[in-house]
Amino acid sequence: MFGLNYFFYPWGLILQILAIVHAVRRRQEYYWYLVIMMGGMVGTIAYILIEVVPDLGLARNAFAGLGRKSRIRAVETIILDNPSAANYEELGDLLFDEERYLESLAAYDKSIHVRGDSIHAFYRRAQCEILLGEFSRAVSDLEYVVGSDRKYDTYRAAALLAHACANSGQPELAEGWFAEVTQYSTKSETLYNYASFLKKQGRNAEAKEWAEKILHKQRTMPRYLKRIERPWAQKTSSLLKELTSS
Repeated sequence: MFGLNYFFYPWGLILQILAIVHAVRRRQEYYWYLVIMMGGMVGTIAYILIEVVPDLGLARNAFAGLGRKSRIRAVETIILDNPSAANYEELGDLLFDEERYLESLAAYDKSIHVRGDSIHAFYRRAQCEILLGEFSRAVSDLEYVVGSDRKYDTYRAAALLAHACANSGQPELAEGWFAEVTQYSTKSETLYNYASFLKKQGRNAEAKEWAEKILHKQRTMPRYLKRIERPWAQKTSSLLKELTSS
């Protein structure tokens, strides 16, 4: 293996360094470091094929971003002549995907002002409000959404309502909504928010139990789902450390 490294020198060494940097940034399992370091060129190529190549699909988001920016400019121009609810809603969606939440919120405000019956607009506006820390406003919007469709977005709307209530001084309502949605949803986001709520209530043993469910799910997930779920796994690990030390 080391002879193969020598044959490809210095490219084999460069690939090893890049693989290690990728592993560190992705907080990979420890065995991958052994595979890269001890496996030489063969181990590095194995890591790249298994872990790096699938991540290249994420680059599509960057190209999609270029298309969104162009579409945002186009929709903003269209709105000058046709300020319809649908056009404002589309603008809000595009800005939301660009993580421009304050501008997205303003677009949804205008869409709802023109036509106040779009569940999607209320739902997305609530998501913007949560991301901007405006939980009380989010509660009102999400109550409208779940009042129209209790199962909206596979119970995620109800789960976000529980989260918004938990962060707006309404623990009783939060408890009720969390109790309902956790019967039907196993989304890591929902379980993490519930565990965080329980921690704030001083119910550390229950919080630890719900947080551990997130990590238990990781063991049986396909690799591509583990990539998607990695941020929640990392946040959950940090939460469990806090619960253990407290």
